[in-house]
Amino acid sequence: MSEDKQLIQLNGKQNRFLRGLGHSLKPVVMIGRHHLSAEVIAATDEALNLHELIKVRLQEGCLEDRKVVATELAEQTGAAVAQLLGNTFLLYRPAKKPVIALP
Repeated sequence: MSEDKQLIQLNGKQNRFLRGLGHSLKPVVMIGRHHLSAEVIAATDEALNLHELIKVRLQEGCLEDRKVVATELAEQTGAAVAQLLGNTFLLYRPAKKPVIALP
């Protein structure tokens, strides 16, 4: 994790708000058997720069625990895990000029 990326803490109200926004999102990052490769981390970082809130899906080939993968990816990208549901999770990281206004 680079020096400018700090882990974000969300409260319950913010998590609920982000879950509502993320409900209709399609997964933009897929994690398979290569787990958290440098390419996956770079793709996630780029997607967060563009969208602030993204959905990530773990495919069947991913053998690691979903909670571990979500936490590690959030730490690597300086994001927060807004939701972990089944094999998908939401990551949130505000942009330099945030589009999403948290409550």
